[in-house]
Formats: sequence, structure tokens, C-alpha cells
Amino acid sequence: MNKNKDQLVFEAVLEESLDPSNFRRLILGRYEKTGRIAQTEQEEKRGRGRPAVLYRLIWEKGEDGEMENRFLIVVDMQKDFIDGALGTKEAEAIVEAAAGRIRACREAGWKIIATLDTHEESYMETAEGRKLPVPHCIRGTAGWELNPVIREALGNAMLVEKPTFGSVKLPELLAKEGAGEKPQIELLGLCTDICVVSNALLLKAFFPEADIGVRAGCCAGVTPEKHRAALETMASCQIDIL
Repeated sequence: MNKNKDQLVFEAVLEESLDPSNFRRLILGRYEKTGRIAQTEQEEKRGRGRPAVLYRLIWEKGEDGEMENRFLIVVDMQKDFIDGALGTKEAEAIVEAAAGRIRACREAGWKIIATLDTHEESYMETAEGRKLPVPHCIRGTAGWELNPVIREALGNAMLVEKPTFGSVKLPELLAKEGAGEKPQIELLGLCTDICVVSNALLLKAFFPEADIGVRAGCCAGVTPEKHRAALETMASCQIDIL
């Protein structure tokens, strides 16, 4: 059976194979009782068969009924981590799902920030270079650039360069953008076991009362085993695995 792009995105996010004929029952059974998904009055016609009913995701609201400040942090979705110097097939596999999530958050009005792992020509002389002697994400090179699908999805998102795993500028930027004490923060990107976990824990330390989650199906680790281990570490630190 040929799978369309939408099905591939959902399978990447949910990390399971889907039967299109039972998709509606699966999603409603999983999310409707939580109050996090609601039917809209819109329908979409694709090909033959009945029009598809569209649903929307509901995020938690603040006491005033307005949506709380929501931030999507897109971590290091650059060529060298996808299909370049440190790329993996797992990283390549999440690109469409990650782009879809970025677009959905843009449409919902989230503030989106993308980090760029950024090294100089002297990388091999740094502490990281001595322990990971693979030049990557050197400023101005093709490997430093965002994946084109991700770049298109990001639109005019804010970009933050970082010379190491975690960005100390990130929490300061969120604070300047009005995050307050209890923002809703979601992370996705690469690599789960290095830069994603570093930034997730850094943000958790800076915003201890925030709702912080990591979109597992839109992340990939150096290896699948390290990806799973990093998710377990973050879950132990009260970061939601989405």
C-alpha cells in the first residue's frame, strides 16, 4: 500500500504503523477523553470517498482563558546532522514530521526559535573537537545550513547560534519574549542524546514551573538506543515525552 505524506508524518510522530480505515477511532480513543482534541466544522475532500472531518488540538489555557505563552524550540536541524558529516538515516526520517510540526505550531501562533550549532575553523582545537574529531557545522559551510524543508517550514522564526550543546542564550531569549514563569515549551530536533537533552534540561532549570515537553517522533539520536536513553533521562527530570 502506498502511504501518503500525511500518513508518514503521523506514523513518525506516533512511532507506530497506522491503518487509515481505523485512524479516526485511534486518535479519538487516545486524545478525546483528555479534552485535548476537538472536532471542527471543516471537512477536506481528497480523492474518492467521503470528505475527512478536521479536528484541532487544544492546549491548556491560563486562568484568563487565553492561551499561555507557547514556544517551539527547533534544535539543530542542520545538514551536517541530517545527511552530512554526522548524519544518520534516523535523522533523515524525521524531517517531514518535524517540518509538519513546525508548520502546525506556526499556524497556531506559537513563538518559534531554531538553534544552529555553530563552530569556527578552529573547531578541532576546542574541547569538543578533541573529543569528537569530526568537523561539522562550520560557520558558512553547506553543513552549517538548515535543511531546506525545515528552513521553509520555519518561515521568519528566530535563529540562535550556539557554540556548544546547550544554548545559554535560549532561556534569556524566552524571558525577553515574555515567557513569564510558566511558559509552555516544546522541543524537537537533533540529536536527542546531546543537544536536545542539553537544552531541555537547561530550560527546565531556568523555568522550573514550565510545562516542557519533547516531541519524540520529531527527534533522533546518534543511535536509536541513545535516543531512547535520552528520552528516559528527560522523563526522569519531569520533562514530558510527547
